[in-house]
Amino acid sequence: MKIEEEIKQSAFKNAYQKVAINLIYTAGWLQNKQQEFFKPFGITSSQFNILRILRGQHPGKISGAEIKSRMLDKNSDIPRLLDRLIKKNLISKTPCPNDKRAADIIITEEGLQVLNQIDFQIDESEKTLIQLSKEEALQLSSLLDKCRG
Repeated sequence: MKIEEEIKQSAFKNAYQKVAINLIYTAGWLQNKQQEFFKPFGITSSQFNILRILRGQHPGKISGAEIKSRMLDKNSDIPRLLDRLIKKNLISKTPCPNDKRAADIIITEEGLQVLNQIDFQIDESEKTLIQLSKEEALQLSSLLDKCRG
């Protein structure tokens, strides 16, 4: 559906305003779809992002500050997200021996199992959601990279 129909606005100041509004709207739409997808797994998209970051470090450990620097949403409340993942036994946190103010965070076996379950389903979900050919998806990704400079 066209952005004009989605937000019931027939005109935009210019093409740049239209694309900015379309990007913001589409990002919100995609976030809502992701939240629906992750709900059965008992996690949010931000928690999924943390688990993927930790899996990339596995079996190594990483600090909360480093996790924050790699997050898709830079405004995430990392301590709160980490606490929730600890309560679900998906990650563990230990004091850093070199810096008393920091902690080392690692994904647990249970966290890896959740990611394996998600991996099994997410590829098909993303293909269904983002109704583009592989070539179109690569082109869009390239254009979005170009937008950010």
